Amino acid sequence: MPDVLLEGRDLTKHYPVKKGLLQRTVGWVRAVDGISFTVERGKTLSLVGESGAGKTTTAKAVLLQEKPTSGTILFEGKDLSHFSSSQLKTEYRPRLGSVQQNPWSSMDPRMKVRDIVAEPLVVNTKQTKLQTQSRVSELMEQVGLNPEQAENYPHEFSGGQRQRIAVARAMALNPSLVVLDEPVSALDVSIRAQIMNLLKDLQEQYNLSYLVIAHNLATVRYMSHTVAIMYLGQIVESGEAEELFMRPLHPYTRALISASLLTLPEDEDKGVEKIILTGEMPSPLNPPSGCRFHTRCTEAMPECSQTVPPLRDVGGGHRVACNKV
Repeated sequence: MPDVLLEGRDLTKHYPVKKGLLQRTVGWVRAVDGISFTVERGKTLSLVGESGAGKTTTAKAVLLQEKPTSGTILFEGKDLSHFSSSQLKTEYRPRLGSVQQNPWSSMDPRMKVRDIVAEPLVVNTKQTKLQTQSRVSELMEQVGLNPEQAENYPHEFSGGQRQRIAVARAMALNPSLVVLDEPVSALDVSIRAQIMNLLKDLQEQYNLSYLVIAHNLATVRYMSHTVAIMYLGQIVESGEAEELFMRPLHPYTRALISASLLTLPEDEDKGVEKIILTGEMPSPLNPPSGCRFHTRCTEAMPECSQTVPPLRDVGGGHRVACNKV
């Protein structure tokens, strides 16, 4: 049996749309609409999809930055909704770390790096100043930076170095799970591999679990053990990373993979499929009936506009929600 660290069951997050002087609720934005997922201990799950798919909202729910409308989040088998505020503060939040997308805006420019990295320790522990300084030096070394650089300010570092600082801060409390929201998308291509290798090394060394929010499929394929493809608040395909990339079944997954690859002239001669999606993702305020992807799908059938396809297992844990599969 897999060792599941985090599990989401039928997770939903709807935002009310209010109008008028009395602020009456006239509709709901279905940002996340009934998704289930698991993150195994020491493994990486990546949530993939276009902007507006619900990836970041899911991450915010895991980080307790948003309260789910319905559904359950379990950590080590325990339902977080049953935790008191005190339990969340002492038993859950310290087990989490997060690294945001933009290393230029995720840090207070007025704080020295030592204080940025030490902040989780100061808030959550009762260490002495000397113990905190020692831990900051240790963390700086772990992410490949000179401990003496902790006396500098964020603007004195490059983008890649700042992201290393963000990783050090996320690791301060020895977390079990780290949420990575587009961790390398704001970095130069030459630096991305360095940060991804650092994250993989830390995962192996400390048996970390990662929940990755990303749209770059090259990053996802390199980092992930399992992948879930999201469209308009729902998971349309999920499975082991290599299986999903080698045998994508949902038309949306195939379109994403197709768009991520450069088609060479010799590939065109071989008949390599190039899928181009038309139109924009519909509004989560009024999603299409039936399969939500049918308005952009090149393989849509008449029943796709009426029948909601269930996310079903097609073998080996590979799951897909498509009426045609």
